[in-house]
Amino acid sequence: MSQSLSNIIVHIVFSTKDRFPFIDKNIRHKLHAYISTICRNQNAYTHRIGGVADHIHIATVLPRTKTVSKLVEVVKRDSSIWIKKQNCHYEKFYWQKGYSAFSVSHSQLEILIKYIENQEKHHRKLTFQDEYRKFLNKYKVEFDEKYIWD
Repeated sequence: MSQSLSNIIVHIVFSTKDRFPFIDKNIRHKLHAYISTICRNQNAYTHRIGGVADHIHIATVLPRTKTVSKLVEVVKRDSSIWIKKQNCHYEKFYWQKGYSAFSVSHSQLEILIKYIENQEKHHRKLTFQDEYRKFLNKYKVEFDEKYIWD
């Protein structure tokens, strides 16, 4: 085989610092579009980006030449710089230090896309923390509550 091929779908989740509700309706769609552009510039095809005021979900294909941590680093850095330039209201915007990344099988991609598209409806009933606990349980990740919220 003379070329390399990779099709690893990743569900990335991260929140604003201290889960402060910075991502209001005035900026949300623009931010999602900007993050999609960042991903495209990193050769990461984005299936869907969504979220609510305090966190974001990205369904993307990991580029064969990037690690998840490098992709997230670039997305968080560049989007943070961009949002701070939009309005003085966002000048104290920061993403949290951490992130989560879950592999997703192709057979589950449409379910994930619908889940991301319905974030506003979903979070009328469920907090980010409760949602995150469900993800950890779904993916069978053992965790200690005192370490997952920094």
